Amino acid sequence: MLRRQTYLEKQEQKKNAMIAAGLVSERYPGVLSIAFQITYYQRTSVPVLMTRTVNFYPGNHASFHLDCMREECTNGGFDLAPVVAGLVKGRKRSARGNITCRGKDTALRHSHASISYEVKIEYARQEK
Repeated sequence: MLRRQTYLEKQEQKKNAMIAAGLVSERYPGVLSIAFQITYYQRTSVPVLMTRTVNFYPGNHASFHLDCMREECTNGGFDLAPVVAGLVKGRKRSARGNITCRGKDTALRHSHASISYEVKIEYARQEK
């Protein structure tokens, strides 16, 4: 029963964080889309865990925190919000980078997962 409560509490926390982040249209007016191409890496014999594309549009929540894909990881994940904020502030269209998970892995004592990402932002045309 305790495990179920913990899971439900985590889901409620995620939901509240998404609501608190607001919508893309509210937080970043003038942004039409944000697209992430992400490759998850892990420290195992098969380093590439997954490759995925995540798209955000004006009606989506502006929550750019991705969970770590390692089951053993606690309090980890990847926060891409600063990347998006920096790009929008400079009105740049793309960026690439890497982020290491800061969570704790019960099986490993050192860095256990990371991502490489490419983000592309499409802006609405500015009328002059």
